[in-house]
Amino acid sequence: MQLEADRLTCHRAGRRVLTDVSFALGPGEALAVTGRNGAGKSTLIGIVAGLIRADAGSVRATGTGERTLPESLHLVAHRDALKASLTAAENLAFAAALLGSAALAPDDALRRVGLPGAGALPVGYLSAGQRRRVALARLLVARRPLWLLDEPMTALDAAAQDLLGGIMAEHLAGGGLILAATHAPLPLDGTRELRLGAP
Repeated sequence: MQLEADRLTCHRAGRRVLTDVSFALGPGEALAVTGRNGAGKSTLIGIVAGLIRADAGSVRATGTGERTLPESLHLVAHRDALKASLTAAENLAFAAALLGSAALAPDDALRRVGLPGAGALPVGYLSAGQRRRVALARLLVARRPLWLLDEPMTALDAAAQDLLGGIMAEHLAGGGLILAATHAPLPLDGTRELRLGAP
């Protein structure tokens, strides 16, 4: 899969947050989108995900086969988007059924993110860091080539950040793509940077 953004411009709440932003991303590549608060990092992720409409410019994906771009991506946004009354395993089973292209079983995905035995616990009982790990485990229960991550390391301790780095490296080694909005460096070698806003 290849992803290309060409001269994206977008206004939010009457203010221009993106101006002529372009980038290209190919198999095995990660791009960290950085910048101050309000520079448009989350807006860019939202545009690529199809949740926000750009005022100008385009996003184009090739090599997706019969899938559309939204059907080819995972989005883990700043909010975890988990149902507090469901268990961790139930949240992941729902995600797997919704997204299709099954990969790891929920309990296996939870072990991979360092939460063995947490599958039976309601998400509402988990700490912020544990909930973030459950949200990231969604990346593992369905196969999708493009990962869009908005502040993926929020609430993660050093050990969890190392786990995430390994998971991202495996995804890239398999030809996947990662576009991540982040304030902190990704725990991943070879990441390119796209800085938004004034330096």
